[in-house]
Amino acid sequence: MASTESNTPPTASDPQSIKDEYYLSLALAEARQGYIAEGGIPIGAVLVAADGTILGRGHNRRAQQGSAILHAEMDALERAGRLPGSRYKGATMYSTLSPCDMCTGACLLYGIGRVVMGENRTFKGGEDYMRQRGVEVINHDNSECYALMKEFIEKHPEMWNEDIGI
Repeated sequence: MASTESNTPPTASDPQSIKDEYYLSLALAEARQGYIAEGGIPIGAVLVAADGTILGRGHNRRAQQGSAILHAEMDALERAGRLPGSRYKGATMYSTLSPCDMCTGACLLYGIGRVVMGENRTFKGGEDYMRQRGVEVINHDNSECYALMKEFIEKHPEMWNEDIGI
């Protein structure tokens, strides 16, 4: 069985919970990169194919790029590049935060059938809509994801409100 350490990838025979913890740790590393190293919003995402291949990794780069739409999930999709639609079937989007309506729509558009989030206490996005559309949605309620986001919102409310359209 693989370790949940971020430097030890899971194997195909590992339980799904081990795989989820591993890929969520990669999303958290993306969030830290965006916030601590780049001064942006601490949300990270990793898009993983059904076979465990990482298709794309990203973090919220709205502030860094002056973008209106470059949320973490969108960045992961962008970095995955052009792929045939079949590549998204059975994929999982790992995100440190509940996906907003825009990112929910992107997951639905590409047929991403599973979304694993780090937390939804600081923001609850389109989870119910994804479930209604048949997407498996899992909330890990990860304390590190929560603490990072809570700290950011308290220190930068104006940037956070802009990110969520307030």
